[in-house]
Amino acid sequence: MDRMSLNTEWQSRKEHATARGVGVLTQIFAARAENAEIWDVEGRRYIDFAGGIGVLNTGHRHPKVMAAAAEQLQRFTHTCYQVMPYPGYVALAEKLNEITPGRFPKKTIFFSTGAEAIENAVKIARAATGRSGIIAFSGAFHGRTMMAMALTGKVAPYKAGFGPFPPEIYHAPFPIDLHGVSVEQSLSALSTLFKADIDPKRVAAVVIEPVQGEGGFYVVPHEFMRALRALCDEHGMLLIADEIQTGFARTGKMFAMEHYGVDPDIVVTAKSLAGGFPLSAVTGRAEIMNAPPAGGLGGTYAGNPVAIAAALAVLDVMRDERLVERANRLGEAIRTLLGRLKGEVREIADVRGLGAMIGVEFASASTGEPDAAFAKKVQARALQDGLLLLTCGIHFNVIRFLMPLTIPDAVFAEALQVLERSIRSAAATA
Repeated sequence: MDRMSLNTEWQSRKEHATARGVGVLTQIFAARAENAEIWDVEGRRYIDFAGGIGVLNTGHRHPKVMAAAAEQLQRFTHTCYQVMPYPGYVALAEKLNEITPGRFPKKTIFFSTGAEAIENAVKIARAATGRSGIIAFSGAFHGRTMMAMALTGKVAPYKAGFGPFPPEIYHAPFPIDLHGVSVEQSLSALSTLFKADIDPKRVAAVVIEPVQGEGGFYVVPHEFMRALRALCDEHGMLLIADEIQTGFARTGKMFAMEHYGVDPDIVVTAKSLAGGFPLSAVTGRAEIMNAPPAGGLGGTYAGNPVAIAAALAVLDVMRDERLVERANRLGEAIRTLLGRLKGEVREIADVRGLGAMIGVEFASASTGEPDAAFAKKVQARALQDGLLLLTCGIHFNVIRFLMPLTIPDAVFAEALQVLERSIRSAAATA
């Protein structure tokens, strides 16, 4: 058989069997993975700088995570927590209550996906405040279910054709100096929103990603986050931090909100919480989390016991292997490379991020306009050379880096070489 035959066969079967609405980056099918490497069904190796879209901060199949999941599999896989609870759920809640930002009493509830957690954070905020309005930001991504999709600030491909959306959702411009939106302009837009569209006393919560994920890896300016906290305090609104992609050591802190010295009322987490198993959480001030009545929250699979066991092991790995510190070292190496290339490749418009959550934005060297085609060239060349990269941004012109924080040094160095070659190759043909 020729090299592409197995992948081609599976791609053909995929086209016949699965819905086209699920966009798939590659036509390469995974067979096995270890830490930061994936092998396809034909045996070709890839270095994984996508991490399952930020799910694998502890890498593929970390031995301690796998062992914890395997041990739980020998006990039970499901009872439904609402029918018969289990100790792991409580133990993990205690840990998240302890390590999430804010030195005040907290409570936690678990779900299966980030979108599900966002939906429930909104329910909790509305129950706690007796208000209905929710404010989010342009470029935000909060999920694909109806409320989460309504909160999302990017139309294509997430919202096109799926309306109408739930009411009482309002968007303000996210402050991005690179694109001409200052902190002052964003705050002014919020002020206008309160005058023209909704009384702030009808707003339950403001939802924000400390670093936008799908939106382009734009970091919330410190003064803006502080201003949001003050605005929420002034009007009795809650501040909800969507840490689904930023959480669990990715930004060089356990949680990105730790960079701001600002405590959110509710933190939403998922992705790398359970090392590849589906698990999400809503953690918040105890009095807020207690607002919904018994029976008002839950889900059949919410807080799956195998995922809970994996998450407890993930938190141990992050502590024992000092992944917060490692994130900063990995991120600095990427910044150094891209900073050097920026002086030579005119299409590099910006390099930004926190810790190992780094994005590089490309723009036309002649017009300065966002250059999605350049980003796509870099991505395609990297894939050809065995490196998986993801794009993001409302203009699709940003490449983001979400490699496992456990990536071996030699594999990381190899990946950076491929990245440099890919950027230089794209620049040579621009």
